[in-house]
Amino acid sequence: MPENRLSYRHVDVFAERRFSGNGLTVFPHLGDLTAAVMQAITIEMRQFETIFLRTDPERSRAEARVFTMEEELPFAGHPALGAACVLHERYCPDDPESRWTLAFPGQENALTVTRRGESYQAVMDQGAPTFGPRLAPDTVAPIVAALSLSPDDLDPACPPQVVSTGLPYLILPLRRKLEHARIRRPDLEELLGEIGADFVYVLETDGREGRTWDNAGRVEDIATGSAAGPAGAFLVAHGRAPAGDWFEIRQGRFVGRPSVIRVGATATDDGIAGVEIMGSVVMVARGTLDAV
Repeated sequence: MPENRLSYRHVDVFAERRFSGNGLTVFPHLGDLTAAVMQAITIEMRQFETIFLRTDPERSRAEARVFTMEEELPFAGHPALGAACVLHERYCPDDPESRWTLAFPGQENALTVTRRGESYQAVMDQGAPTFGPRLAPDTVAPIVAALSLSPDDLDPACPPQVVSTGLPYLILPLRRKLEHARIRRPDLEELLGEIGADFVYVLETDGREGRTWDNAGRVEDIATGSAAGPAGAFLVAHGRAPAGDWFEIRQGRFVGRPSVIRVGATATDDGIAGVEIMGSVVMVARGTLDAV
């Protein structure tokens, strides 16, 4: 293949079949692409996120860079799961299981991939989450209003909190009206920055269902692995999900792509010691990008 052409794989993550879950474009060999070119490719592909890898198959390791259509992210969940499954398919197609390390700009994460017939299952270790302070109602009131919600919609037993396993999310727990949530203020990113969050994850605590968007509110994400880990840790910390066992967080229903993210969190007397996420990955298409 000429040096200025790049192969890619299109996959669906957190999906039991093709054309469900969260779509992703994976470039297994980024070569010498600049950030500007990777950003342009991501815009061209028009997926919520695209992941570019510099792969060392002998070490089962890849450097990873993830872009949305607006920016590069320091860490991402569903791209990591999808990328690990593409690496399994590419480098060890006859093995029932493989293990990979993805090195993001700010951290490394271990993933295990298992072949399941024509699909794959990937588990990602997100490590120990970090919890910010519990936030008072008046602190989050502008953000609640920016999301077309009212303070009465919040779950009073679970104070909002910024939680991170690589990307800091404001976990905004609801007791009702998840379907009403939508971003209606252009300055949401600034409001989130004031409390140390990059994004918001609106979480119905009883139903374990979440929603998140780009901060301009233009695109709702289908299934967000980087948010599911923090959300799962939050649920376990508040006794709304079991520690030491897998449980489900649902997402994507409101954009017609209902998805299931499985989360497992281990707890000790000192708090949540670690979080893993699990999801199914289905191969959809392959192609070549010309004239990079």
